[in-house]
Amino acid sequence: MFENIIGNNNIKEYLKKCIIDKNYSHSYMFLGPEGVGKKLFAKSFSEQILCLDINKNCEKYTQTENEKKCDSCIKFDSGNHPDFEMIEPDGKSIKIDQIRSLQQDMANKPIISKNKIFIINDADTMTEESQNCLLKTLEEPPKYGIIFLIVSNESKILPTIKSRCVTLKFNKIEKEEMKKSFPDLTEEQIELLDGSLKQKDTIKEKEEEYKSLIEFTDNLNKGIPYLMNNTKILYDGKNNINELLDYLNIILLNKKMFNGIEYVEKTKRKLQLNNNYEMCIDYLIINLYKSSKKLGN
Repeated sequence: MFENIIGNNNIKEYLKKCIIDKNYSHSYMFLGPEGVGKKLFAKSFSEQILCLDINKNCEKYTQTENEKKCDSCIKFDSGNHPDFEMIEPDGKSIKIDQIRSLQQDMANKPIISKNKIFIINDADTMTEESQNCLLKTLEEPPKYGIIFLIVSNESKILPTIKSRCVTLKFNKIEKEEMKKSFPDLTEEQIELLDGSLKQKDTIKEKEEEYKSLIEFTDNLNKGIPYLMNNTKILYDGKNNINELLDYLNIILLNKKMFNGIEYVEKTKRKLQLNNNYEMCIDYLIINLYKSSKKLGN
């Protein structure tokens, strides 16, 4: 159970106990930063609740060749389970019509399993109208109904909604666990992820850019003319400069070039004030070079 999801082991243990005891709430709010696996936890928990094999001899959980998956798990894996629905924002928000549709579906009894489950992803995008509509279901849910709210911004959820949910608070993924699970990521990349997997694929796609920044900091002792002529990554990186500067800060932190971080932050402020882009990069390079000289690099 939950073996393929990293982080938040305390929540894993809690949900496992719920499954063993067959003790489920009618509504949960999975609250925490983006990219820490809240939706994955909710889907895995849902699949196990819906599983037809009461003793969990289903191959889905035993992982043995002698057992077969139950009909519920087969349909869940194929994305065609009639008692499970994932609700995503329609555009930028979850509309009241989506909640009304959920209520209509909830009124119909389960077809395969004993429960009927709805996951509302990015539930903090629900309009106030949508939340007030959902409240009616949370106040008087059918005995077989379970609703998960996946939330990153708690302040967007009405107190009346929160009071009717079991709230599980997810934390950022521990750095050591990230290292163990993703040995192909560098120390700097793990730092940049900051306990979330939201940008993992993007970071891997931009690996060459990050290597160029590391090379830039390694060559700070070669002088200003060399750096200005060989730092294409910064001069050409206007469209994603904030991301590049964040990564540069992590490199400088690991190198203990704390004064350099100060100049990176000053460069960010200059850019926010719409100062000339190339002059801002010149300013950064000159001052990083000077900082490295003071450290004897």
